[in-house]
Amino acid sequence: MAPDARWRRLARRAVPGWSTRSLVLVWWARLSMSAGRALAGVVTALYLADRGMSAFGLALVFMAVALSSAVLSAGAGLAADRVGRRPFLVAFPLLTAAAAAVFATVTWLPALVVAASVGSLGRGSGAGAAAVGPYQGAESALAADSVAPRWRNELFGRLALASTLGALLGSLLAMTAHGHHGAPAAVLPAYRPAFVAVAVVSAVAGLLALGIEDPRRAAGVPPPPRAGREGAASWRRRTGWPHRSSTLLLKLWAANGVNGIAVGMFGPFVSYWFYRRFGAGPGTIGLLFAVVNAATLVSALSAAGLARRFGLIRAVSALRFAQGALLVPLVLSPSLAVAGAVYLVRMLVQRAALPLRQSYVLAMAHPDERASVAALSNLPAQLAMGASPLVSGYLLDEVSLALPFVLAGALQVLNAAMYWVFFRHALPEEERPPGEAGSAAPTATAGEDLPAGTARQDLPAGTATPPPHAAS
Repeated sequence: MAPDARWRRLARRAVPGWSTRSLVLVWWARLSMSAGRALAGVVTALYLADRGMSAFGLALVFMAVALSSAVLSAGAGLAADRVGRRPFLVAFPLLTAAAAAVFATVTWLPALVVAASVGSLGRGSGAGAAAVGPYQGAESALAADSVAPRWRNELFGRLALASTLGALLGSLLAMTAHGHHGAPAAVLPAYRPAFVAVAVVSAVAGLLALGIEDPRRAAGVPPPPRAGREGAASWRRRTGWPHRSSTLLLKLWAANGVNGIAVGMFGPFVSYWFYRRFGAGPGTIGLLFAVVNAATLVSALSAAGLARRFGLIRAVSALRFAQGALLVPLVLSPSLAVAGAVYLVRMLVQRAALPLRQSYVLAMAHPDERASVAALSNLPAQLAMGASPLVSGYLLDEVSLALPFVLAGALQVLNAAMYWVFFRHALPEEERPPGEAGSAAPTATAGEDLPAGTARQDLPAGTATPPPHAAS
């Protein structure tokens, strides 16, 4: 193959035909924000622990962060379907940058708790977890609106790849941090460069989002109509409540609530657990997470292939089961090397499952309610993540370093079973038989040519008639 042909083929793989300029910016903003989240996930807990905070004290901080994130996520999701998604992709990263700047300059604990809460610092788990913050529902809805259903799994796999690359960068930055167990006055200077780095990469994510175009707003699609002031249905429309996707939302609440309890029990404490169990400092933990993130780069790209081969729901359920089961050998590991290897395998599984779960939610929600459903679907999980760290904090201090992780693993196995029971018959559009899949009118979508003779619809890219079983 000629060199120019190889370059063209590589360029098509890097930026496929269905991609757009806005999706490229979303990808880079996701990478930058994930770098900040991964770095903050390592240093926030260790910084507070080096200042003398106990595991229960950390749990109180994480509770405040989780509850604040739940409120911000719900508000952003409900508002994004009405006012547009881009403003939230700009504002929230800048808010995180401001919060990190507070951590880099202030030592007063109440100010740090407030900053962590509004900036979602320390939220997520371990090596990054692909979480970008309360605006993720708006980001996911904007992305899903930009492609045809057939490309949606691949799109979210590429966004997960951006998160993994960002987490790798954040982990490498964490290696430059040096914990300090001496005088309290020396702790902040040791961690200040890390928090400055969080502020910088978060601000870059917000600035990149300024160039993003919302496909529904660009196509002139009006926001969902407001109704009168009488009746429950009118109240739902006035508030932006996703009433057409309410059945889907209730099932997601049940499943995600169980998972939220599990994630709250172990997620915020992964760095702390390595610190307590093996005496690992921020540099060692950063190196471990860098290796994990480098090794899991291809995992997100495998997600679309797993969905095509096994079906989206079957793949998600099996991967979530494996995530939960692997927490047991993790906490039973006799050495840091063994624990790191088990954690690496678990993150390979997690990185493949996450984009598929995000893709499924966006596929089944009504197009007018995608940001709302994406945000509200995690509301019980976020509330649970606010309470369950208190249980873990007590158990870590008074009972066992292993017990919270074992309980969390059992809950994630239960979550896998619930996901299968709830959704095994509710297939996304691309997996339905031809007769059912064809129930929606064909629409023009970025990067996809319609068959000859098919009229293009007056709808924005990616907009389709909602699946009948997603409505209430």
